[in-house]
Formats: sequence, structure tokens, C-alpha cells
Amino acid sequence: MTRQLNTHDFYSDLEEIGRNSMVPTLLETATLATGMGFAAVARVTESRWITCQTVDKISFGLEPGDELDVESTLCHEVRLSDTEIVIDDVANDPIYCNHHTPATYGIQSYISVPIHRRDGTFFGTLCAIDPNPRTLKTPNILAMFRLFASLLGDSLEIEDKLKESQIAIDQERHLTEVQQQFIAILAHDLRNPISALESGLRIMARKDLDEPTTKLVTLMKASLGRMSNLIENLLDRARQRHDGGVIIERDAAEPLEPVIQQIVAEIKSVSPDHDIECDIDLDGNVDCDRERIAQMLSNLLRNAITHGAEGQRIDLVAKRVDSEIILSVANQGKMIPPSILPSLFVPFQQGGANKKRKGLGLGLYIASEIAKAHGGTLNVVSNERETKFTFRMPRGTVPQ
Repeated sequence: MTRQLNTHDFYSDLEEIGRNSMVPTLLETATLATGMGFAAVARVTESRWITCQTVDKISFGLEPGDELDVESTLCHEVRLSDTEIVIDDVANDPIYCNHHTPATYGIQSYISVPIHRRDGTFFGTLCAIDPNPRTLKTPNILAMFRLFASLLGDSLEIEDKLKESQIAIDQERHLTEVQQQFIAILAHDLRNPISALESGLRIMARKDLDEPTTKLVTLMKASLGRMSNLIENLLDRARQRHDGGVIIERDAAEPLEPVIQQIVAEIKSVSPDHDIECDIDLDGNVDCDRERIAQMLSNLLRNAITHGAEGQRIDLVAKRVDSEIILSVANQGKMIPPSILPSLFVPFQQGGANKKRKGLGLGLYIASEIAKAHGGTLNVVSNERETKFTFRMPRGTVPQ
């Protein structure tokens, strides 16, 4: 016998049986029901007999990882015939009375039942021995050992499936991390060329341009605005996957109204054909992350421009109402189908009635996450008259 531990070349099988909390109970039950002094689960191959788990009441001396010469065991014959061997009393057994195995190990009673994986492959045996004769050839004893062997085989299948699932989860997690890193790097590296293009357009806008060129510059500015917004959303998505949420830095040091007016002015400059009507009543400072609120408002206004009816105004309302700050953006256009509403704030889902629009579906998701980070909510109501997104945030309450 040779004792080997986690350096064993069959360590994965030893660990699989050793990790199964059911095995000690099955082996203990087998010894109690039969009076046998030693019971084991053995991994048996053409050339190896390896102890996986034992209950030893006769000091036979085998522990997990120990090996016997496979040809010195009756389990070798069980594997070859793929059928059980049961001996009540070796001395009176016509087949095994002169067999070398009982003589080698000093046993008088023996039982071994094959263990199969669910795919039918042979794993090993559930076996028991004793130096005294025992009554084993009864329907109840045989049924018990067969049932235990079947349970062990099924548990091996479950372990294999769990391993496969864990491997798949680990691979998916790694792939997700790589994708997020790629998105973050791509979005970050796109910032510089976009900034250069914006600078060039600002220089061009200062010159005396003809009408067609002016319109072209305006269109280019609108496109760059959408690109910048998309990049910020991608970066926020990447940061959220890494940090677990949108990070905000809120304070009540300044008013929010100038920030809202600035965003409206920026949107109007790149989308001059859209009429944005503002009703703002936010007297005094507001406890919030003003940059994040600006980002949320920009996303909502761009969404309204994309989906609103041409020539119809967009209504923006920002007010203090009782204990809340309320900011809403409403546009007139096609009603959002009720079936789409539940996924409207899900990342990479392009909601709305216009299925042909291009984008990643991150704008509304990021806006919703900014609302949550402020301890608030972002909801939508859509009917035949208008679609309105409403952000509500408790006044002066900093989420813990």
C-alpha cells in the first residue's frame, strides 16, 4: 500500500468523493446493516485500485489515497465482469474458497457492487469486508448496496455538472471583464479625437461662413454632441460594472438652475430646430451632484429630441414640490408601447417606438442609475398625447 495525498494523480476523484457529505453516512450504514468491519468507496481502473473514502472498524489500515495492487483485489473482477460479487463465508463458497484475495487479506465475507456514472462508464466499487462470515446474500442487503452505489454514481454526475457550470461561469465572468475593459479603453481613447474635432468646429463657427457651410457645421456639432454623450454613457457603464454603481459627489453649495439652463442651451445649439420650453422654479441651492444631474438631463433631452414629433415642443419642468425636487422632460410623439416600458431602463435595450434608431440603449439606463444614486426615482408615463420622464428626489436628504 502506498499513501498519497493531494499530489495523487487521481486527486480530482478523491476530492469529488471526499467532498460528498453523503458518503460517510452510506458507508456507516452499510457496516451497521451487515456487521462488516470495513467499507469503502474505491476508484478502480484497469491498472489501479485507489481508496477514496472508508469506514474502518477492524484497523484494516486504508485511508483516502492509499492503493492496493488491483489484481490482488476482487474489485478487479467486478470491473471486468461489471457485476457484483457477494461472499457470505469464503471457506464454504464453491467459487472463492481457494481464491488468492481472501487468503491475502484475511477476509471471510465480502461484497462489492460496481459504481457507474450516469453515462454508463465504470467509476469503481462500493465494497465491504470482514474477517468473519456475514450474511450478505439477502434481498435487503443486496438492494441496499445497489441503491447506495446508484446514489454515488448520480452524485458524481451532479459534481461533474457543477464543475462544468462553474467553469462556464468563470469563463463568462472573464469575458465580461475583458469586454468592460475594452469598452472603457475605447471610450477613453475616443475622447481626444472628439475634443480635437470640437475645437476645429468652434474655430470654423467664428468665421464668416455661407449658409450651406453653417448648416453643415451645425450638423457636425450635433453629431459630435451625440458621440460625446455616448462615450460618457459607455464610461459610466464600465465604471458601474467595476465599482458596483454610479458614483456621485453631492453637496448643497450652489443652485441647480444655472446647470439646467446651460444644458438646455447646449442642446439648443446643436438641435436648433427643436423648441424646448422651460418652467424652472428652484429657488436656492440644491443638495445634489450637479454634474450628474446635468448628464441625466442631457440624456433625457436627447432622448426627447430623438423620439419626439418634429415641429412639436419639448417641455422641461424643474420645481420644488413639498419635500421633493421634481425634474421632468416631456415630448409629443408616438406612444411607447406598453410591452417596451418594462425594459426601457435596461442597458443595451433600445426602447421606444422607433426601432430603426441607432445607439446602445445606455442613455436612459444611465439616467435611471443617476436617479437611484441620489436616492430618487426616474419614471416614465406615455400615452397618445405625450411621453414624460419624471425624476423625483427627496430635498436635502443624502442617502447613507
